[in-house]
Amino acid sequence: MKEKVLETIKKYNLIEDGDKLVLAVSGGPDSISMLNILNELKNECVIDFSFCVAHVNHMIRKEAKEDEEYVKKYCMQNGIDFYSKSIDVQKLANNNKVGTEEAGRYVRYKFFDEILEETSSNKIAIAHNKNDKAETMIMNIMRGSGITGLKGIEPKRGKYIRPLIECERFEIEDYCEKEKLNPRIDKTNFENTYTRNKIRNIVIPYVKKEFNPNIIETLNRLSELVIDEENYVEKQVEKVYKGLLDSENEKEIILDLKSFNKQEKVIKSRVILYTITRLFGTSKEISKVHIDDIIKLCENNIGNKYLTPNKNIKVLVKNHKIYFIREN
Repeated sequence: MKEKVLETIKKYNLIEDGDKLVLAVSGGPDSISMLNILNELKNECVIDFSFCVAHVNHMIRKEAKEDEEYVKKYCMQNGIDFYSKSIDVQKLANNNKVGTEEAGRYVRYKFFDEILEETSSNKIAIAHNKNDKAETMIMNIMRGSGITGLKGIEPKRGKYIRPLIECERFEIEDYCEKEKLNPRIDKTNFENTYTRNKIRNIVIPYVKKEFNPNIIETLNRLSELVIDEENYVEKQVEKVYKGLLDSENEKEIILDLKSFNKQEKVIKSRVILYTITRLFGTSKEISKVHIDDIIKLCENNIGNKYLTPNKNIKVLVKNHKIYFIREN
């Protein structure tokens, strides 16, 4: 499996000479395999890079402290810098009225970013695999996320890299057994409480049995096709955006209304999402309904009319311009 991971790294330029990584390691089969393989590649000087390990104790499971100690011990035995943080994720979720999964993800990525800054690292390695990508695609389909959701989990997205993204779960489990890593097993993964667990434990096994035994590979091929096409479309949208741009700063972006209205609807939709992402760093809270409303607002071309898709953004049509304004 080490050879497959190295091929993935080279294929997508995930790790280059001089890189400093933060490895997100829970202690489960995926992350401990990633840690072990990258440690071997570093020691073999295949690539000139360095890394540290970051671990988050969610304080949900009674075995969580043992997970932390397991990762810490591995790092001590191999001379690897280890950083950890304990936080009551369930309490955080309750206080903020969000799901436990969402709260946990927020805490993890916030901590990884903190360690990235503290250690002057430039990339964060996450141990997602092929199965994770397939599960994410199915979840996105069920949510009605559109074509973009079929990208699943990309090998590289900004500072985040995923060296195990072309490995299947059974390969990782075989590797752990062969290397005698004795990974920590999160028993909640077998409980069908969360959507992802239901897809992993019920939907995919059913599809494998009744329709396509190679569904994981099939979905990953689809993802690769979508990523190639989406990357092309994104480049075209960026060109259109630059042609429409009147002015841009951290508080607002102004586009030319007349030129915007001449575009095809699919490009209009993409430009709206692209603009909002540039202003806020994400377009996560913008749905199809919001996009359709903004397009109608622009087509009606009535001055001083505006929409507020959420409390943070205001979209205003005025003086033949479209104003995307940061409210908070």
